[in-house]
Amino acid sequence: MTTLAGESATAATPDDERYEPKTGPLWALRDSWTEAVRHLRIIPRNVELIMFATLQPIMFVLLFNYVFGGAIAGVENYTQFLLPGVFAQTVLFGSAFTGIGLATDMEKGYVDRLRTLPISQSAVLTGRTLSDFIRNLITFTVMIVVGFLIGFRFEGGIADGLLACLLLLAFSYAFSWIQALIGLSVKSVEAANSAGFIWMFPLTFVSSAFVPTESMPSWLQPIADANPFTKVTNAARALYGGLPAGDDVWISMLWAIGITVVFSFLAVRKFTGSVAR
Repeated sequence: MTTLAGESATAATPDDERYEPKTGPLWALRDSWTEAVRHLRIIPRNVELIMFATLQPIMFVLLFNYVFGGAIAGVENYTQFLLPGVFAQTVLFGSAFTGIGLATDMEKGYVDRLRTLPISQSAVLTGRTLSDFIRNLITFTVMIVVGFLIGFRFEGGIADGLLACLLLLAFSYAFSWIQALIGLSVKSVEAANSAGFIWMFPLTFVSSAFVPTESMPSWLQPIADANPFTKVTNAARALYGGLPAGDDVWISMLWAIGITVVFSFLAVRKFTGSVAR
């Protein structure tokens, strides 16, 4: 009996080791990409998701450019002024998919299943934010094409234009981590949808995205000028338009890095420390 028990224990050891979680950054990256691919595979089966996510910013472009453009005083070329703001708003609103998607997975019990698997726990969130970044990239590319069709140009050259795009996409990824924390903190998908969008409207409209901050009331101008959304919009507008960007580019990059670091830490801590719903 003792021999059989010992043989059973010995035989079980290799099988048990298979289920021990792998550690290290390479394994975490592999697990993150595996999780990202799972989300990306949904896109071909749910084309409407990308379609409706793209139609909204296109409507913003057409409405603001052709309906309100003639009423905006002090702006010589409103199309060139407007599009960087719409691009910034597009990637910001696109980050909401992260919170809604996480809340959906939590509600359906998928995240509970992932907790039991021998994978990097941070990969669950990293994979989600990475897949939403790629989805945002698709929407952003469509918006660039629409912009060129209505007269927008990289007047500062291709290099500065690409730098502006990278800056906006960096903000997109940073705000996905804010949405990840929101998705983990609320109790339902409906709450994630509401909480994920409600704060973005004042952030985008109390900024230089659609009108110069000089046109705002004097008490509101300092708030709008300090808004990180204003910083990234001004930086992108200067790079696209071939204008002096001043400190806006590196300040915007610091905002993107800071938001990513702080909220990724908070979201991962929330995820690993929370109990299953």
